[in-house]
Amino acid sequence: MKRSEINAALKEMETMIRECKFALPPFCNFTPEEWQEKNHEYDEIRDNMLGWDITDYGLGKFNEVGFSLITLRNGNRKMDQYTKTYAEKLLYIKEGQMAPMHFHWEKMEDIINR
Repeated sequence: MKRSEINAALKEMETMIRECKFALPPFCNFTPEEWQEKNHEYDEIRDNMLGWDITDYGLGKFNEVGFSLITLRNGNRKMDQYTKTYAEKLLYIKEGQMAPMHFHWEKMEDIINR
């Protein structure tokens, strides 16, 4: 995806989040400079890739196949200190978009629907 497409998707999801009055954790709004200053107390966020994700599944058709999401919680079965077997994600799928079917053998996902 082009950076301009990613930025547009971020802005659209940010608008939806404000309109729904959904409170995001502070780490979702850190700048790259603020992340540089964060120490080991933020390792869980880094190690489990929490935060924003915009995907078109590499197909180049974001408006048809893809969506925007924020991972709020996530386990990591490969690292003993992160024993969660679930993920919590806020998804934003626009009208006309779809996401390919998938599943996880060892994890449950809570999808926030508002």
